[in-house]
Amino acid sequence: MTRILTAFKVVRTLKTGFGFTNVTAHQKWKFSRPGIRLLSVKAQTAHIVLEDGTKMKGYSFGHPSSVAGEVVFNTGLGGYPEAITDPAYKGQILTMANPIIGNGGAPDTTALDELGLSKYLESNGIKVAGLLVLDYSKDYNHWLATKSLGQWLQEEKVPAIYGVDTRMLTKIIRDKGTMLGKIEFEGQPVDFVDPNKQNLIAEVSTKDVKVYGKGNPTKVVAVDCGIKNNVIRLLVKRGAEVHLVPWNYDFTKMEYDGILIAGGPGNPALAEPLIQNVRKILESDRKEPLFGISTGNLITGLAAGAKTYKMSMANRGQNQPVLNITNKQAFITAQNHGYALDNALPAGWKPLFVNVNDQTNEGIMHESKPFFAVQFHPEVTPGPTDTEYLFDSFFSLIKKGKATTITSVLPKPALVASRVEVSKVLILGSGGLSIGQAGEFDYSGSQAVKAMKEENVKTVLMNPNIASVQTNEVGLKQADTVYFLPITPQFVTEVIKAERPDGLILGMGARQL
Repeated sequence: MTRILTAFKVVRTLKTGFGFTNVTAHQKWKFSRPGIRLLSVKAQTAHIVLEDGTKMKGYSFGHPSSVAGEVVFNTGLGGYPEAITDPAYKGQILTMANPIIGNGGAPDTTALDELGLSKYLESNGIKVAGLLVLDYSKDYNHWLATKSLGQWLQEEKVPAIYGVDTRMLTKIIRDKGTMLGKIEFEGQPVDFVDPNKQNLIAEVSTKDVKVYGKGNPTKVVAVDCGIKNNVIRLLVKRGAEVHLVPWNYDFTKMEYDGILIAGGPGNPALAEPLIQNVRKILESDRKEPLFGISTGNLITGLAAGAKTYKMSMANRGQNQPVLNITNKQAFITAQNHGYALDNALPAGWKPLFVNVNDQTNEGIMHESKPFFAVQFHPEVTPGPTDTEYLFDSFFSLIKKGKATTITSVLPKPALVASRVEVSKVLILGSGGLSIGQAGEFDYSGSQAVKAMKEENVKTVLMNPNIASVQTNEVGLKQADTVYFLPITPQFVTEVIKAERPDGLILGMGARQL
């Protein structure tokens, strides 16, 4: 498909009078006109090579340079501008499991919000070492887009290749665990490099103290371990004057109403100065609330005396389910971490959240002090906003005083409705099929009848396909009661009054309602 579309573009280009332009050595030719650059007919090839020997061919749409790092994957369907600018991806080659990437283009990367933060990105630029996609869309259409994803990657000199079977690559990583890899171009050999041996937190942290929301009533010290911009936005939105400090800054003597530790990439154990400073806070008489996010959960745990470990398969995506252990409330969360906190916690601490999928720790809390942390991203971007309320809980801790715990300010879980026993359902069928009409309409109704019968639920079928009813074998595939009536409000109401079903199932043919 890609080749057909490219050839079509070339023909259209010739018809509109485009001219030839010089190209690099790996390209034969391409066409251009002032202000517009078209995709080359022949893209430069490259390979993604894993340390287990796996090698896959792809085609460059980013900066044509070899790079090595840790190969990881993200299962999110969208939000790639926020994902690739997340500092937690520093040193990593990101595989996008979603097949189509780039159709939303790239936003204005120079735009700033009222706080002076990048308006559409989660940091000041792309943080991934490289990008792997299956189907790259050079043509984009989004109201915020100002350029293509490929142009953005080239501007920031980040290599990226498409045409890679990213779902197969994802399965390899899932089955064998996260591993080192490299994007290699011909004539540019590179060695495998383990970024987790470097202090990546130091590389992405701010170098100077910065203040956001100056004049706001609540002073929050935010320790930058690779903090995402939306964390700062959400703090300021709730009335915080945010003092952003470097990862190794001595904040133990600062005056503040609350402290937040957020970010970032790599092995948290390498951030020893930060661990020591947090330990001083935890062991002191100070009881201003402490809130950790992502790496902040790991740093807080290490400071308390817990241990961390590298996960064989990291949690990166927008659909990770977690369970609040204190009230059994479940949430869908955005996550991006390759290290986890050991479930064995020191005295005075207990787990707050757990991952429903792999049972790894997703949060901790102190039993008597206002200290808590979560492994997931309540600030999302991208992802679900289910747990943004934790910022409200943090500020509630600040307002309530220093002798409270996180459980006292968490919202009460919603009441769960009692399960309704279903003994009879009304199925609105597809009706008669005309010549040339797809038979799947009737097939869906038949499968619904079968499924209900397997659960010992009586079925009332209305507006059936006559032929199928006459030929259905008696038993699982046969509805208990059949009404040969059109689906109109009047007739449906009459059948409901007569049969009193507990539920209603809409067949594919019921779209005329």
